[in-house]
Amino acid sequence: MSEANSPILQVEKLTVSFRQGQESLTAVRDVSFSLAAGQTVALVGESGSGKSLTANAVMRLLPPSARLDSGRVLFDGSDLAALPESQMNRIRGNGIGMIFQEPMTALNPLHTIERQISETLILHQGLSRQAAREEVLRLLDLVAIRNPRSRLGAYPHELSGGQRQRVMIAMALANRPEVLIADEPTTALDVTVQAEILTLLKSLQAELGMALLLISHDFGVVRRMADQVCVMRQGEIVEQGRTATVFSAPQHAYTRTLIEAEPAGQANPLAKDAPLLMQGEAIRVWFPLRKSLLGRPLSYVKAVNDVSFEVREGETLGIVGESGSGKSTLALAALRLIRSQGKLRFLGQDLHSYKGRALRELRKDMQIVFQDPFGSLSPRQSVAQIVAEGLLAHGLCRDEAERDQRVIAALEEVGIDPQSRHRYPHEFSGGQRQRFAIARAMILQPRILVLDEPTSALDRSIQGQVLDLLRELQQRHKLAYLFISHDLKVVRAISHRILVMNQGQLVESGSAEAVFESPQNSYTRKLIRAAFELSTETGG
Repeated sequence: MSEANSPILQVEKLTVSFRQGQESLTAVRDVSFSLAAGQTVALVGESGSGKSLTANAVMRLLPPSARLDSGRVLFDGSDLAALPESQMNRIRGNGIGMIFQEPMTALNPLHTIERQISETLILHQGLSRQAAREEVLRLLDLVAIRNPRSRLGAYPHELSGGQRQRVMIAMALANRPEVLIADEPTTALDVTVQAEILTLLKSLQAELGMALLLISHDFGVVRRMADQVCVMRQGEIVEQGRTATVFSAPQHAYTRTLIEAEPAGQANPLAKDAPLLMQGEAIRVWFPLRKSLLGRPLSYVKAVNDVSFEVREGETLGIVGESGSGKSTLALAALRLIRSQGKLRFLGQDLHSYKGRALRELRKDMQIVFQDPFGSLSPRQSVAQIVAEGLLAHGLCRDEAERDQRVIAALEEVGIDPQSRHRYPHEFSGGQRQRFAIARAMILQPRILVLDEPTSALDRSIQGQVLDLLRELQQRHKLAYLFISHDLKVVRAISHRILVMNQGQLVESGSAEAVFESPQNSYTRKLIRAAFELSTETGG
């Protein structure tokens, strides 16, 4: 991609701060960069470095506690910081589109996918409902949603994390903006779809001359996509330059640390006599797709179809596959959070036989950490209230003082300063929020923990810290993990055994070493090839 002479977007000495009572905390300081038509500039850095905050400042979407202290954001020569809100609303979507990092919080849970995408087409382009529907179908097909017509009436909670992210991309591209801000656009996507989406974004750039501001912790994506890289640390740009130059000869020590950060390590040794904790035989989760006039199902979505598994005390069972393969559905069935058929046993007992109070008691032993650390934490509760939720639900503390002490201990165990427990989730980075979610689960001292994409929203260096934490907690408490991820490098670094799923079917299983070193199924080979080839591609 060639760089145009004059930039379409210029950020000049941008400074953003947060108000904390009478004090002010600077979160972004003197950030400057420019973006030309057809060019891709990447902002990289650890969680909390100010990447997303910079993007939100450009769009004037700062949270109420934040303010733009100084600097200018010039778009087509106009300072966005000085425009009235009515003009800014016209620029959002038409002039500048944005793919948000956390699709579950960005999508309206009460509206169908068709309505959410078509609204922007009707509002900005004046299309009729029928014309908008046809354009929605085209967009969903572009972003690799299978059988898009059947998904028009779906709500966000009915889609997988990767499918929701693709819907967000379709919405952002709907009005063909001049500038697209992509905040972790492939975070929730498996590696094969990552490649498809990145190819799509590149082709749209070539077709429309669209400028792309890419925010990512995935250096494989940055290498492939970006012409220029800006490395951010603690709210400041510490290094910037052409992508090839920055990756081949980084000048700043922090840049070198980021480049060298990759998921490393291996699973804790598993005791030979480790007892069997959970076992599933021929698990099925079928969702009715169409019903007859009498209400009988005519067809089904076979989300999980005859899958068997087992997990022992202290063991990590990695579950991998593309978005929509049934990974999360299998885990939810294992926890009795959705209905399933087949045999399911926990500590030798039939899980399906537990009802009412007995099932609620059992839930202390089976906890879950969700993919989206922001969507799973209530914005109206402080960190202390969030972590203490399970204690209150199960009536486990005599008084408030005991509850507070247990919250402090849980936060310390996951590496969080307990002095921050009275603050709210939006005041923390993604990595810190995920630690809160882990603390909330661990405070109940469970036997088994489902980890649903627990590192997908985190940069590589923070991923490594979270993996170290999970291995440490597992060894200390003899925890069993069901570890769901599309990131095969992360799975390899923590799993004892692997299940590979494709369209609801179990296509391969075995020890982590055997599956990665000698995969037997062609689909497994495709996943491994995509995972390890994408990270080695180098862009402009």
